[in-house]
Amino acid sequence: MEAPGLEWTARLTVLLGAPLEIGPTARGLHRVIPITGGSVEGPRFSGRILPGGADWQYVASDGLTEVDARYTMESSSGVRVGISSRGVRFGPPDVLARLGRGEAVGPGEYYFRTAMRFEAPRGEFEWMGQAIFLAKAQRLPSEVRIDVFQVL
Repeated sequence: MEAPGLEWTARLTVLLGAPLEIGPTARGLHRVIPITGGSVEGPRFSGRILPGGADWQYVASDGLTEVDARYTMESSSGVRVGISSRGVRFGPPDVLARLGRGEAVGPGEYYFRTAMRFEAPRGEFEWMGQAIFLAKAQRLPSEVRIDVFQVL
């Protein structure tokens, strides 16, 4: 078999609130980043990110961040779709420090990838729940930009 292909599906711009630190654990520093809104633009799905979700993170001593985000998007036609996104962010210590200070860092300077699943009701967006998606993300001071690709 040949390797599966990828098809660009949408760009999510996810707005973030201030991190809530839970504290150090065996897995690393545990923190929760509230999701406060955002937008979705793509050829097959456009709409907005609804407030109320969050990204539960663990940051290890070497800077590796495990992300586990769950939130909801709503299409321009009013259909709500649940999102589950798990992945990692990692890079050189100086780049991670710049991210931590809220400085602009190019997406090519560090690794930020997630695997995404969507839970859609039957109908127009049912196809989203029947596929696997991969994403490349960029952390900005108050948002995350996520380019989502369907695995073909």
